[in-house]
Amino acid sequence: MERRLVRTAQLAQARRVVELGPGTGGTTQAFLRAMPADARLLAIELSPVFRDRLARQQPDPRLVVQCGSAEQIADFLRLHNMAAPDVVISGIPFSTMPLAVADRIAAAVTEVLPPGGRFVAYQLRPHVARVTTPYLGQPERSLELLNIPPMQVFCWTKRPPPGSGPQG
Repeated sequence: MERRLVRTAQLAQARRVVELGPGTGGTTQAFLRAMPADARLLAIELSPVFRDRLARQQPDPRLVVQCGSAEQIADFLRLHNMAAPDVVISGIPFSTMPLAVADRIAAAVTEVLPPGGRFVAYQLRPHVARVTTPYLGQPERSLELLNIPPMQVFCWTKRPPPGSGPQG
């Protein structure tokens, strides 16, 4: 699963990465191993217990662990003096949160991504696609069968706004 996320998120080329819901940090470790030495990873965790554990267990200077809601992604990027992320990766369970919260998170992710930026979500259920597709269009989908339980991986790439391409 971690290898699929690293490939899908193109972490070897990413300079600014945001992880939503790192939990205890298993995926965070894999992301840090794959990222360039000059990259930064902002991990946003809702649970203070998980945030503290992750901060203690991952002393990597490229990692910033922030306690709060994914809805506040723009505020946290500003707080930590980070430019727009190349990729946002989410393991938070969109299927278990109120629809209004899920929608605000999808809108917030869309707002911070630059054109060409990616949003990668790994989920058991397709709820994330229902709330994110209106913002970012249809995702690329894959299924990681070797994970227990199998996970769906969704990837969106933000398109430039209409009319912003080269004029001919």
